[in-house]
Amino acid sequence: MSIELPVFYFLAAITIGAALIVVLGRNIVHCAFSLVLAFFGVAGLYVLLDAEFLAAVQVLIYVGGITILLLFAIMLTSRASGPGVRILNEQLGLSALIAGGLFFLLIYALWKGIPALAIKVPTQANVPTIGRVLMTSYVLPFEVASVLLLAALVGALILARKEKD
Repeated sequence: MSIELPVFYFLAAITIGAALIVVLGRNIVHCAFSLVLAFFGVAGLYVLLDAEFLAAVQVLIYVGGITILLLFAIMLTSRASGPGVRILNEQLGLSALIAGGLFFLLIYALWKGIPALAIKVPTQANVPTIGRVLMTSYVLPFEVASVLLLAALVGALILARKEKD
């Protein structure tokens, strides 16, 4: 038995455990630090897949940028630590139903296979090849993701503006 299988199970357990703490935790700072651990677990899984570039991007962008920005936002927001602020979400059942439906949809897609989503992996996946494939074959999903992130940013600004007034 190779060393990769136990390392995979260890990293998967850490990633799933940290993700559960992120979702189910009551202290938002502890949830943010668990998110860092989950991101490191995903980066370790990328290393096991021989995708060192993606692991480095995962650590630099998500751990180094996004999570630190999230922690600063938590620390600078005085309302998040107030005694009268509800932490639990009222739409827990609906969100669990949607997440479960998406999970089973992904499992079905993996089991049966969707020809339109079949990925043609190049034999040598180096940085120029990834960039070329991302900007030619996968430019539409890349742009859809960027527009979705922009819409989320504008929505967050609108919600924050309403709370301030």
